[in-house]
Amino acid sequence: MSLNKKSVDDINVKGQRVLVRCDFNVPLKNGVITDENRLVAALPTIKKLIADGGKIILCSHLGKVKTEEDKLTKTLAPVAVRLSELLGQEVKFVANPEVVGPNVVEAVNAMKDGEVILLENTRFRAEETKNGEAFSKDLASICDVFVNDAFGTAHRAHCSNVGVTQYVDTAVVGYLMQKEIDFLGNAVENPVRPFVAILGGAKVADKLNVISNLLEKCDTLIIGGGMAYTFLKAQGKEVGLSLVDDTKIDYCKEMIEKAEKLGKKLLLPIDTVVGDGFPDPIDGPIEVETVPSNAIPANKEGLDIGEKTRALFAEAAKTAKTVVWNGPMGVFENPTLAKGTIAVAEALAATDATTIIGGGDSAAACNQLGFGDKMSHISTGGGASLEFLEGKELPGVAAANNK
Repeated sequence: MSLNKKSVDDINVKGQRVLVRCDFNVPLKNGVITDENRLVAALPTIKKLIADGGKIILCSHLGKVKTEEDKLTKTLAPVAVRLSELLGQEVKFVANPEVVGPNVVEAVNAMKDGEVILLENTRFRAEETKNGEAFSKDLASICDVFVNDAFGTAHRAHCSNVGVTQYVDTAVVGYLMQKEIDFLGNAVENPVRPFVAILGGAKVADKLNVISNLLEKCDTLIIGGGMAYTFLKAQGKEVGLSLVDDTKIDYCKEMIEKAEKLGKKLLLPIDTVVGDGFPDPIDGPIEVETVPSNAIPANKEGLDIGEKTRALFAEAAKTAKTVVWNGPMGVFENPTLAKGTIAVAEALAATDATTIIGGGDSAAACNQLGFGDKMSHISTGGGASLEFLEGKELPGVAAANNK
């Protein structure tokens, strides 16, 4: 997959109708946006297109739309209101259950250069997620240029990010997409070395291809979180009641062998914080002790990496020039079991290396812990960033014009 894509900086859209696929999939509570990070992140691209003098037509999905009732709560109307405030100019919401209809065409035709409108949730059209031809053509019919700035859906081929590009001559990426390609894509394909990858999270199964791909690309692979116990078991260690995927033990053995064959360092926890099981509630008090990773008692469950492991992982991160991190080191929702994740976040915050956080829980952990601004890049897409790390071609990236 070529990662050298045309971006909004390569075009000037003066007088042109520009359809911009944003990621406005924001959390709403009683019609109020509770986290507007995604709106703020979209502003640079929108402002550039306004400054050019384009006619800006914004579109996005919001949640999953399965029933007619969903359409009452999943409307993008509140987004138009908040965006107008953030941009300091009106963003006109043009509602239509078909997303594109006569009133939308009329509104687009009436636009002056530099004006902005927002379409209804693209998933109000059932064929959006099936990449249906009719909806793709409808979207293409109201624009001259297409800009994709929604990395969070780049791993899916939908009408509003991939289908539409088949019927528009100019399809480019926005600033957010460009940043993801620059950091995530290039970190994996062309890293400044030493390159250290840190993987956590609960399941080996979720990250099979990521582990294998990163082993080929990185110099050191660090494995923490729940999936470390399957690796420890593959080494013949007793892991007590810890989370283990018995169907993946042979795979873990293969990966341990692969690391040796390729001369890569594979670091696993050397000590573990154990308890009687997951705390209930998840953030409630819990009795824990720290034991060596090869001596987990039969009646205990590993819930976080221990102090020696934190030091080991932090030391490895400090030697790196590029670090990619995806997945927490323990049950980070619990203050007692968040120490491993905090230690990794602190180590990355303190290093001069390029630090790339691959979306999902690790992104949430960095932001909650206040380390967000210390990282070079925090990915906006959990699933999309994982597929990038697997070395997969992302349909939403592939669909943009190459330079």
